[in-house]
Amino acid sequence: MADVAPLWATVVLPVTLTGAALATAAFHAVLAGRPASPRALARDAAAPVREGLRLLAQQPRRTPAADTALLRVGVVLVPVAAVLAGAVLPLGATAVADPPVGVVWFNAMEALAWAAVWLAGWGPNSALSLIGGYRFLAQGLAYELPHMFALTTAALGAQSLRVGAIVDAQESLWFVVWMPVAFAIYLASALAMSFWGPFDRPTGSDLAGGAAAELSGVDRLALLGGRWLLLVVTAAFSVPLFLGGGHGPWLPPWAWTLVKTAVVLAVLGVVRQRLPALRMDRYVELAWLVLVPLVLLQALVVAVLVLIP
Repeated sequence: MADVAPLWATVVLPVTLTGAALATAAFHAVLAGRPASPRALARDAAAPVREGLRLLAQQPRRTPAADTALLRVGVVLVPVAAVLAGAVLPLGATAVADPPVGVVWFNAMEALAWAAVWLAGWGPNSALSLIGGYRFLAQGLAYELPHMFALTTAALGAQSLRVGAIVDAQESLWFVVWMPVAFAIYLASALAMSFWGPFDRPTGSDLAGGAAAELSGVDRLALLGGRWLLLVVTAAFSVPLFLGGGHGPWLPPWAWTLVKTAVVLAVLGVVRQRLPALRMDRYVELAWLVLVPLVLLQALVVAVLVLIP
């Protein structure tokens, strides 16, 4: 069971997640730029900060007959949902909250972000933006079921929905060793949840930015920054689910959590560079016909092993 952090940790959490999101964005910018000199490396690493400052100073624009209230609710909910999902993330043996249904809470906040992106696409009253929002719905319907079963498989292995209990159950053996399919499917759905890498069709260039096409200034910063927060939170949640949380030799638990999270984010960053964007119909077909049966089979194997005395 994870220890509950003091009240001030609720203020530190969003700051920490924002810093991790900036670091992840900087790492991706360096990978994409492939700098040939230390000066170019520093320039590429600072690109996310420069872009954020540019968006903060940018004048907002609006499309005719836009539903501004609905748009604002959507773009604000994306980072808010990511931070709320991060409340159950344990740093070593400490979390802001460790409720008995922590896995359910995490998945519910992901669903909230799912709805938020659709609202952000609907609000501007723009065809391309609306198509991007609907793409995210279609993508979400395809990945949410295998994602949910992957979460359930980890909870089944620990026989608990409490995140702290799942970490405790991996003291002698990490779940990734006997749940590799669930782990791989979870990571793929983490990319899809943040509409990132091969799953970036909701904000694809073929739609001039899709759900973010008509957003500018702070609105655009909130949506796209929220995407990086979602990536960090979903990647970090794989650590307590499948990688043993803070368990490991020599280093303190909090350090192991940070190291494992950094490795997962680095792997996902490399995957983004190597894999092309997937067509929506291809991904939907893959999810329903391949990923769902595979993760159900993985859950069945885990259930049998858990029942064996």
